[in-house]
Amino acid sequence: MSFEQGLSGLNAASKSLEAIGNNVANANTVGFKSSEALFADVYAASLTGAGTGQIGIGTKVSQIQQQFTQGNISASNNPMDIAINGGGFFRMSKGGTITYGRNGQFQLDKDGFITNANGAHLTGYVANANGALSTGAPADIVINTLDLPPGASTKVDASLNLDSTQPVTVWDGTMNPGTYNNASSVSVYDSFGVSHVMQTFFVKTGPATWDVYAANDGALLATPKLGTLNFKTDGSIDTATTTLPFSASLDLLSGAATPLVLNVDFTGSTQYGSGFSVNTLTQDGYTSGRLSGFSSSADGTITGRYTNGKSNTLAQIVLASFPDPNGLTPLGDNQWAESATSGQALVGAPNSGSLGVLQSSAVEDSNVDLTAELVNMITAQRVYQANAQTIKTEDQVLQTLVNLR
Repeated sequence: MSFEQGLSGLNAASKSLEAIGNNVANANTVGFKSSEALFADVYAASLTGAGTGQIGIGTKVSQIQQQFTQGNISASNNPMDIAINGGGFFRMSKGGTITYGRNGQFQLDKDGFITNANGAHLTGYVANANGALSTGAPADIVINTLDLPPGASTKVDASLNLDSTQPVTVWDGTMNPGTYNNASSVSVYDSFGVSHVMQTFFVKTGPATWDVYAANDGALLATPKLGTLNFKTDGSIDTATTTLPFSASLDLLSGAATPLVLNVDFTGSTQYGSGFSVNTLTQDGYTSGRLSGFSSSADGTITGRYTNGKSNTLAQIVLASFPDPNGLTPLGDNQWAESATSGQALVGAPNSGSLGVLQSSAVEDSNVDLTAELVNMITAQRVYQANAQTIKTEDQVLQTLVNLR
C-alpha cells in the first residue's frame, strides 16, 4: 500500500498554486509574462519492462513554462517609457552582464545613459556627430548633450516674380533706392554659426533682362554683380542664355572662414505683368543648437531636437529574439538571461525580421488574465483536496489492516 500517488498529487497541486499565486501577484507588473506548471505522470522503472497492468506512482512537475504572449499597451505620462508591440526583448547591460527584458520603463541618469530601475543600461547602435549609426556591435546608449555644431551656408534658392511693367533702371553702385527696381534679403551663416544678411538687388536693364547685385551686412560685395537673368516671351527664365546658379563671395570680418561662397539659384523665377513677389527663399546654413529634447520612433531611432530647429540621429535601440524564449533563465526584476536552452540572442533593429515595433510614451502591461487565474486557483484547490482525500482513504484502509486480529 502506497501513499506516493496522493503525496505527489499534493506536491503538484501545491506547485500549481505557487505558479498561479505568482501570476496574481504580478498582475500589475509592467512587462511580466505569466507562467504555468506543466505535469507528467511517473512510472517505476522495471528491469523486465513495464507490463500492461502497471500502475503509475503519481505525477511530477515537468516544467514551469512562461507564456510570452503580447500584453496590452497602455499610454504613459513618461516620454521615455517604451513598449514593444510584437516579438523581441530589450537588451540591457550592467557591469558587462547582458540581460533581456520587456519592461520599457526607462529614465536618463546623470551621465546621459538610458537606464531601467535597476541601473542597467539600454543598448543599441550609437551615432557619431554626423548622425551616422555604427551598426556593428550594440553598445550602451548615451545621449550626447553637446551642442550641435553650426553649418555654414553653401547655397541660396530663390523663386520670385519680377514685374515686367517696371521701367528700365540704371544702377549707380550705391544701393540708392532710385537705382534698382526691387530687393530682397536672406540670413546666411558663416562657419561660426554667426548670421549675416545678404541682400540682392534687381535692376531691369531691358524688356526681358535683369541684372542682379548683392551686398553683405549693408556693404556691397567686392564683386557686386552676380549675373543677369534673361526671360523668354512667355515669362519663364531663358536657361540657354542665363547661367545658373550665380556665385556670391562674401568677405567676413567675424574671424570665420572667409570668403563665404554661396551658389545663388533663381530657377523657377518668372517675369509676369504682376507685382514683385518672393515665392520661396531658402538657404542651407544654420547656427549652433543645444539639445532641447529627444524622442524614439517605431524602428527604435532616437532623434534629438535642437534649439536651432534642427534634428539629429543620436542612437537606435536594438531588440533581441531567441530560437526558444521558454529556455531563458528568469532572473527577477523583469529580466531574463540567455541560456543553452534558449539559444543565442539574435540582435537587430525593431520592425525587422520577427522583431516588433516600439511605441514611445507607453508601457506593455502584464499578460496575466486575472479572471482565468482565479478560476485556475479554484481548480488547483479542488485537486489538492482530492489528493488529500486519497491519502485519507489510504490511511483508513491501512488502519483497517492493522486492526485485523
